[in-house]
Amino acid sequence: MNWMGNLQQLGRSLMMPTITLPVAAILLRLGTLPWDRIHMPRVGEILLLCGTTIFTYLPLIFAVGVALGLTESAGIAGMSALIGHYMFSEATQRYLGDSFQLGVPGGILIGLLAAVIYHRVKHIQLPESIQFFGGPRMVPLLMGLAIFLLILLMIQVGPVLETGMEKLTNFILGLGGFGAFLYGIIHRLLVPSGLHHVFNNFFWFQLGAYNDAEGKPVFGDLPRYFAGDPTAGVYMAGLYPIMMFALPAIALAIIQEAREDLKPKIRTTFLTAAFACFLTGVTEPIEFAFLFVAPYLFFVHAILSGLAMWIAYVLDIHHGFSYSAGAIDYLINLHLSTRGLLLIPIGLAYGIVYYVLFRWAIRRFRIPTPGREEGSQLEEWAGDIPYRSPLILQALGGKENIKSIEACITRLRLTLVNDRQMDVSALRLLGAAGVIRLGGGNVQVVFGTYSELIREEMIKSMRKDIQQVLFSSPMQGRMIPLEEVPDKIFAGKLVGNGVAFFPDKGELVSPVAGKIIHVYPTLHALGIETEQGLQVLLHIGIDTAGLQGKYFTAYVKEGDVVEPGQLLVRFNLQKVKKNCKSLATPMLITNVDMVRSWSFAPYKAVKKGQASVMSVMLKNTATTGVTGGGNAYG
Repeated sequence: MNWMGNLQQLGRSLMMPTITLPVAAILLRLGTLPWDRIHMPRVGEILLLCGTTIFTYLPLIFAVGVALGLTESAGIAGMSALIGHYMFSEATQRYLGDSFQLGVPGGILIGLLAAVIYHRVKHIQLPESIQFFGGPRMVPLLMGLAIFLLILLMIQVGPVLETGMEKLTNFILGLGGFGAFLYGIIHRLLVPSGLHHVFNNFFWFQLGAYNDAEGKPVFGDLPRYFAGDPTAGVYMAGLYPIMMFALPAIALAIIQEAREDLKPKIRTTFLTAAFACFLTGVTEPIEFAFLFVAPYLFFVHAILSGLAMWIAYVLDIHHGFSYSAGAIDYLINLHLSTRGLLLIPIGLAYGIVYYVLFRWAIRRFRIPTPGREEGSQLEEWAGDIPYRSPLILQALGGKENIKSIEACITRLRLTLVNDRQMDVSALRLLGAAGVIRLGGGNVQVVFGTYSELIREEMIKSMRKDIQQVLFSSPMQGRMIPLEEVPDKIFAGKLVGNGVAFFPDKGELVSPVAGKIIHVYPTLHALGIETEQGLQVLLHIGIDTAGLQGKYFTAYVKEGDVVEPGQLLVRFNLQKVKKNCKSLATPMLITNVDMVRSWSFAPYKAVKKGQASVMSVMLKNTATTGVTGGGNAYG
């Protein structure tokens, strides 16, 4: 059983119900405004009622949300979870009393049950006479039976379970500040895997009990905080200094330590990431900028995060949030806090410590953060998603390599047939801040807040029955737009369309699978035809025909079948550079009438054979062109 993959899916499904919590927080804050001063007290009452209703039905929201999240939004699974939760709640309260409530964990359990039943029966076919009840329509029937059995079990073990949960809660709360410290460390260490959503769920939605103003029991640090429990907020307050101050300070340190030529670009990217983290508490774009290149620094970050939780506990600071510990939640929920203003000076102190620490560490250990050597790049490329997504799909090994694909707020969560087919370098080129292998083919790729849009475009590409040809880099160097080639014929796309490269090494490899249809006598250029009929021209340098092949050695001949990455030509880089107009090397498709659309990766440094630098969609009516002819350009 693929436990890691299942936990990834569960973590993502838990995010769906929490989206409702900011709505509740805003309604509750608006409800506390002095509406009676403008003779509209009923408006405040309705706002408070609407806000508290979300928390009242939070277990039900989690039941439906988990069921939908684990079944790709199958409505019948969500409906079954809804019915099942009502049945379970009514029965357990009747036989075990109103004091017995499984709360959000109970909702998650019922959502899981609905999802498991859905996946077990969705393809079952019954005899034609009763097929109406086959497939997904079996889910409500079996869910009713499963809930009946669960009720019988809970009536027997419920009191024991309630006692055990009470003892566990008392033990954890009894750890005091040290418990908050441990929570802060574990929470931060689980962020790269995305499993912090599962871990947080117990602390935020189950730990501790409180009776609200109406005498109803409320469970969990988060709901208790919004219900007015003065002891709640222990497992949330300490996150504010980290997300509002510490992580933006890291972004500032990365900007300051970037090379001068890259600093303007890095400044734009990381100021945006810092501002997003400060406002909303989305931390991954900053954390993944140093996680992979300096994991020891991430561990120090986790210790400091735990220490912030401990400091907040010692100073008796109680503050909570509906979504994350950003400035928006801080201000909206400040009226419910205890000594919440103390988080500002703590945060400022943390910001200074983080800025000094990270600038020193980056410089002292030469950490390749973005803007320094081969650091990962974070890009703003929302408008480019439809064109880049097919390349991302190829870098993941193609649609045949993908078993499942989900998206969290900042990352793609995938289960791959073989994660070794994934090209990590290509994914970084395409904008990934980091790639995490969790074993068993489970992979997470961090693309920031565009991850959901990328997933949608990838799914569209996977469902389309289209012909697509994917190109790898034919050499190590820097990819440039064809328009920047210092030659009017190539730059004007008179020979064909494509991209170009400035080589760092004197090797040319095949960018596609196909057959060599032409090797020029001067060995400076050759043509390849793919099995789809695309004719690809590779031309090393500008005005290199005059070198008469003096500095070139070909490793293929006409008629040879080649694979992507196979060596085609070696050349003396320095001598060719000295004796030609430019080393710019175009990679062109010459029969462009076959192409319906083009996709290009960002124009950056690439490695030899690196996948996903260009992709073309073929016209449905395309036919194989005539080989050879018309490309004898020097």
